[in-house]
Amino acid sequence: MHPPEPDDHDERARGFRQHVEPEIEVLLRVARTLTGPADAEDLVQETLVRAWRSVDRFDGRYPRAWLLTILRNTNMNMHRRRRPDAVEDVAVYPGARPAFGVDPPSTEDRIMASILPADLERAVQALDSKFRTVLFLIDVDQLTYSEAADALGVPVGTVMSRLSRARDRVRKHLRPSFAASMKEKR
Repeated sequence: MHPPEPDDHDERARGFRQHVEPEIEVLLRVARTLTGPADAEDLVQETLVRAWRSVDRFDGRYPRAWLLTILRNTNMNMHRRRRPDAVEDVAVYPGARPAFGVDPPSTEDRIMASILPADLERAVQALDSKFRTVLFLIDVDQLTYSEAADALGVPVGTVMSRLSRARDRVRKHLRPSFAASMKEKR
């Protein structure tokens, strides 16, 4: 295999600057939603490497959708490698406990606690992860339905349905506390 011609590198760099660099902030927000803050930068870095390798074959249409697809596929590949080590809930193992006593709150938990009122935080955390993820992608990361569908690898209708259900469940969860707070104000 021969090294790329200087023109090839310049063209690739131009395509990367034009199509990829403007979307890096969106990729970081979506990656944080999909993986949490600890793994988001690694996911985005690997996504950028893959985008660099293929930007010369990209047709220039819908760069965000193209990049979100790369991000989604990269995330799935990274999780495939980790799957044997993943433990969803330590509580299912009798006698299991964290190595140093209590697990410290994650950065995401600390940020959420400082931003969201406690009732709203509880309502969002009570959602199943597939509903919570769609809610964050649309309402926090401000992706379009189509972009969220690309990021998750599901149809747009699924995104719309999950978002509707997530919002409805959050409203239902908040309704009793809202009614109670209104009574206190009277």
